[in-house]
Amino acid sequence: MEGISEKLSISNEEESGKSNVEFPRKRKVSLADKLLKYSSIFWFIAILTGQWLFFYYIMAFYGFSVINDNMEIWNRWEALGSSPYEEGDTTGNITFAAHVIGAGFVAFGGALQLIPKVRALFPKFHKINGYIYLVTVLCLAISGFYLSWVRGASPDTISAIGTSINGFFILIFAYFTVKNARNRNIATHRKWAIRLFIVANAQWFLRVGVFSYMITGTILGGKPAFGDPFFPFWTFACFLLPLAAAQLYFYASAKRNANLKLIAASVLVVLTILMLIGVFGLTPFLLQIMSGEPISF
Repeated sequence: MEGISEKLSISNEEESGKSNVEFPRKRKVSLADKLLKYSSIFWFIAILTGQWLFFYYIMAFYGFSVINDNMEIWNRWEALGSSPYEEGDTTGNITFAAHVIGAGFVAFGGALQLIPKVRALFPKFHKINGYIYLVTVLCLAISGFYLSWVRGASPDTISAIGTSINGFFILIFAYFTVKNARNRNIATHRKWAIRLFIVANAQWFLRVGVFSYMITGTILGGKPAFGDPFFPFWTFACFLLPLAAAQLYFYASAKRNANLKLIAASVLVVLTILMLIGVFGLTPFLLQIMSGEPISF
């Protein structure tokens, strides 16, 4: 009897030791889960702010220029090597206007699709807005091909290739977004919707990244310039890097590894801070474009 009692005592002590080890581990995983969640909320609030400021710029600058038949004003970008308006090219000008204004609707409506409360409280709006959003991004992909390869709107071949790859991603991701929604695979549908949102807003990420690079490079004592290797790299990374970050978030969310969750949360926070630097740099510049004042960069 004494031997059995001793064995039971040892067994209880081992179980207690395991519990004592397991409890802080669970707390660490729970804390890491919260940090990952809050980092994703931080990312979303930052991108929502930047996207809606971009939407305001697009409507105020491009939208009103079309209404007032003053599309020549688009060529204020000529100082930076871009001349969107071409006299006599009615088809090209209309396509460009539709492309840019469509991007504005994607910036505004796409963000609404990602808000959980909107999905939960207004499911019919979420569905209708989703279909409008999908049609718009498909048109953006197609018009992007036309503007890059037919009209020659891209500044160089690398940019045209980057735009085309991004356009193919839009078509592919849109297909999987719809497919999973129709199959009622909501969790997978949301992942594809986030991927679609990223590639559909690649031109916004491109601009924000450029300003973040110029500002952070200057702060760190460098002399960033438009001929730097960063620019051909960012032509592709402007959508590949956010996609990689999203994939890391999905993977970390599904695992019980606290360290992985903390790494993913840290990556999201760092990228969001860099994105906010770009937003705070881009927004005053866009306001300067709208004001009609001489452009300084």
